[in-house]
Amino acid sequence: MIAEIPFWQRKRLDEMTAAEWESLCDGCGKCCLAKLEDEDTGEVYYTDLVCRYMDQDTCGCTVYPQRLEKVPACTVLTPANIGEFHWLPHTCAYRRLAEGRPLAEWHPLRSGDPNSVHEAGISVRHRVQSEGAVAEEDWEEHIIHWVI
Repeated sequence: MIAEIPFWQRKRLDEMTAAEWESLCDGCGKCCLAKLEDEDTGEVYYTDLVCRYMDQDTCGCTVYPQRLEKVPACTVLTPANIGEFHWLPHTCAYRRLAEGRPLAEWHPLRSGDPNSVHEAGISVRHRVQSEGAVAEEDWEEHIIHWVI
């Protein structure tokens, strides 16, 4: 018997079910990093600050079902808007698939292990602090260069 081709290899992003779409998230937490945008160049800089609702051990959102009520500016990725998020890291599964690249070997859908993203050193686990711990005028001091 021939193994079935995984959904992410046989479906376009806009053909995926809601559950399939959600499962593409590798749990790295990078989209929850506070970002600063240069007004002149449009360049986006990541900081080591994360949303106050991120569980820093799992890199998951502690209020995911209510995240838009709690954080109206929270990033919501959809097949229709994925191209608008030029700042997504190159490791992001949504970005990788939108660009025609395969999922990385460490991605939980490929490895079968939700911790593989952390073990591969891709996630922000234990490398960040809550945005509430730093005054917004000091965020520039927290720009990082390790997100790719």
